[in-house]
Amino acid sequence: MTEIIETHLYIDGAACRASDGGTYEIHNPARPSELVGHAAAGTADDMDRAVRAAHSAFPAWAALSYVERADILRKVAAALTEDTAAVEARARIFTREHGKILRETHLEISRLGERFVQSADYAERLAQDEIIRATRNDTIVTRQPRGVAALVVPWNWPLAILGAKLPQALMAGNTAVVKPSANSALAPTLSLHRIAELLPPGVVNIVTGSASRIGDALIGHPLVRFVNFTGSVDVGRHVMKVAAENITPVTLELGGNDAGLVLSDADLSPQTFENLYRAAFMSTGQICYALKRLYVHRSRFDELVDGLRAVVDAQVVGDGLLPETTMGPMNNARQLRTVTGMIDEARARGANVLELGQVPDTELYAQGYFQRPALVIGADPALSVVREEQFGPVLPILSFDSEDEAVAMANDDQFGLASSVWSTDTGRAIALARRIEAGYSFINAHGPSANDGLAPFGGFKKSGIGRNFGYEGVTQFQGFHAIAGASGLLA
Repeated sequence: MTEIIETHLYIDGAACRASDGGTYEIHNPARPSELVGHAAAGTADDMDRAVRAAHSAFPAWAALSYVERADILRKVAAALTEDTAAVEARARIFTREHGKILRETHLEISRLGERFVQSADYAERLAQDEIIRATRNDTIVTRQPRGVAALVVPWNWPLAILGAKLPQALMAGNTAVVKPSANSALAPTLSLHRIAELLPPGVVNIVTGSASRIGDALIGHPLVRFVNFTGSVDVGRHVMKVAAENITPVTLELGGNDAGLVLSDADLSPQTFENLYRAAFMSTGQICYALKRLYVHRSRFDELVDGLRAVVDAQVVGDGLLPETTMGPMNNARQLRTVTGMIDEARARGANVLELGQVPDTELYAQGYFQRPALVIGADPALSVVREEQFGPVLPILSFDSEDEAVAMANDDQFGLASSVWSTDTGRAIALARRIEAGYSFINAHGPSANDGLAPFGGFKKSGIGRNFGYEGVTQFQGFHAIAGASGLLA
């Protein structure tokens, strides 16, 4: 019999049930009738306790030096992966509750530890103040932590995205309240408990449950000093409004509709097609900066379609726990309906839609939230599959004749998160990337497998506000503090 998991809140150094004893069920998207576990359904009172615990813990945590906090973060990173049996157990739970293949769950778990180490590595740089010597004043420009950070994590890559928020907030000297997505709460909560146990009580607190029930209690809490949210535009807009009541600063990462430009001199080798496949379809396409629109020079269009079609058609769609599976189900029924609606619209309007991939277990496929990977060839730019973020396993492919046309099509979008340019001429590719309205651009690559987390990541337009990752990902959790005195004050 498959184990059923139960997870709890974690407030002020202790695991606990929701104040009213409430829980909710999480089911396997590959087998929606299969119960994976119960997560605590936190209340507004629980959230208030969590924020107050973080507020109380803040002065002592902020008083530690950067080196001291870095040492603790490195210990956390080691603890996350030292027990291989526990890691494997969390990975299998994660695959069952989320749907992504087991190999990707292990990638997420390892990435989380890596991000703690990366943040710790900034200790020496963070400790350096800027000194301004001028005729009137000598000034020290330093930074100080803000206080309680509210960290809201989405369902698609919850551990990896947690790694873009939590270690940075802690390294900057803040305490935190984390709200995982209700859709993927079990494995992230187990990982967060392990992290919180290694820190002083109140430094990290975890409250799970419905955003409609506890989201505003976190974002709008008067003791919250910074909000870092990853999710949809509509919810991000609401977060911004709620945070505005207390003038609480926000970082919002709201997704994208990322364009890739394949130039006439691109290297269309077998490895390139594998890279393009991962860029678009990794995690069943449920990645904020997955490749979501592919523009190909007309001279290479047929070659590109043939090569990519072969790679996509070789993929195996099924249960993510099986070693032969290369693509699991989508996470939830709502997102599946969004993607199938786009595919149906494209087909109804005469587009050439290729639904590809191998399905060994057709009965399972019919039960779960599955969608075979699909290519929409020569897509009409007016189709929703081009105009909107799909967040699923479907990729529209369009042609262009000139670089100016390609840039114009890439920029004709409400989002500006990431992009990619594929060319054997690096200088040409970089010059073109500079013209694309995006916060992060890849050359001959695209997506999480090509992102080392060392540079600031975020977007323009409706892709959001602020940046995660890199040095800037730490300093966003701080405010500047200038200390000035008469000239000659500083030796």
